[in-house]
This record gives sequence, C-alpha cells and structure tokens, in this order.
Amino acid sequence: MRAGAKWTRGLTGLLSLASLPAWAATSVLIWPIDPVLEADQKAGALWLENRGTAPANLQVRVFAWRQGDYQEQFQAQREIIGSPPVANIAPGQKQLIRLTRTGPSPAGQEQAYRIIIDEIPPAIPVDKAEPGATAAIRLQMRYSVPLFVYGEGLWGKADPEGKRNAEGVGKPQLSWRPVTVQGKPYIELRNTGPVHARLTDVVVQQGSQSKPLAEGLLGYVLPGASMRWPAPVASGNGSVLKGRVNGQHSADAIRQGQ
Repeated sequence: MRAGAKWTRGLTGLLSLASLPAWAATSVLIWPIDPVLEADQKAGALWLENRGTAPANLQVRVFAWRQGDYQEQFQAQREIIGSPPVANIAPGQKQLIRLTRTGPSPAGQEQAYRIIIDEIPPAIPVDKAEPGATAAIRLQMRYSVPLFVYGEGLWGKADPEGKRNAEGVGKPQLSWRPVTVQGKPYIELRNTGPVHARLTDVVVQQGSQSKPLAEGLLGYVLPGASMRWPAPVASGNGSVLKGRVNGQHSADAIRQGQ
C-alpha cells in the first residue's frame, strides 16, 4: 500500500447500493460470503453465478478496509489481486474469481479488505432513450464482500481437519459503552482482539424489555477499532447488550466497558 495515500471515508461512491431498475434481468449469486486467506494460503476463490436471464457484465475490485473516527475507510491497494478484473457471465453460468496475495502478510495480524463487484448493464442506445439523451452506461447493482487475510501465527477459522493449531485461532475481544452524539443515544463497541467481530441480532436489554439495534446484521468492528450505532433507547445502569459474534449460535452478553 502506498505510504501517505488517502483513505476514502464512508460508503459514498464506493460501497453504496445502486437501485435496481425494473428492466434488470440479471441476478448474481456470490459465494462464499465470508472468504478468507489463511496464513498458509497464497490464493483463494470467489464464485459468481448468473441466475438471471440476461448476460451479466461484472467489474471486480479489491480495496483495503479499515475503521477510524467511527467510520468505514477504504483505499486502493496492491496486496490482493482479483482475477479476472472483468467478467461477462452468460445466464446460468459461473465465473471463478481468483484472489491472490502479491506478498506476505504481517505476521500475527489480520488484514481486512472489501471486494467490490459492480454489475454494469450495456449502454442504452440513443434511439431507445428519452429525447435529447445520449447513450450511457448505468450502474445497475453493486455487491460488497468482506475478505480477511491472515499472517503467520494467526488463523481466522478453526480447521476441521486439525492441520492447524487450534490455539492460533484469533478471537475478538469486545466491550461496549453508551454514548451521546448530538443529543442522541448511541452504542459504542470496541474490539481489542486480533481479529474482526461480525455482529448480528444485537439487542439492548433493560429489565424484561429487549430492543434491537438492527434487524440481522449490525456491522463489523475491526481489530483495534471502535464503531458506533444509534441506540433504540438511552442505556442506563443495568442495561445489557447481547448479540451473536462471528456466526455463533447463541446471542451472548457483551462486556460493558468504561
């Protein structure tokens, strides 16, 4: 990554979802939805399948991802290459995108990236557009897939075959606290662990009442980062924050910090 390069904050112009026009006839299935490159893997695979009735023209880019000032930040990078960068997939067909390291990752660390897949429809002919319009390419849909890459000495997932040391599997270390931002209640989550935390089904419990922060996926907290989300109610003494972390089966209480 180039030293001094600027990080793009937020989702504007990078990860925002574009509206899907009524005439769109493509439907792209992406798997796995949580790809990783473990310390002993130089490359991995991402599959794209066109389940629609029209060809899908796709552009694939990989951005470095970090979190600062409670915001998502992104930057062009050269450590991970997605190949091919452009794919035309016929209806019912699949395309393999190979994710390859260009060099070693820092030992004992997790590096976060976002794979951005733009689905771009063909140009609209002038004779079919509105009067006075010119041919143009419209962004049809944008998909965003997280990618986590590990250096020597740290694993992202347990190995069912037992070839990797289970003690090397990293775990997030989460704590939370209530904060007020411009007079509104927020929940701040901090991760001091070596790997990310993916948070789902997060709720605030106050006595017998339970109120969700978001339905389903709340978001991610990367290693060493803190993130904030609007709270449904102001959290007082005795409030408990519960959620599922990295796909665990049950929602557990998260430790309250200072």
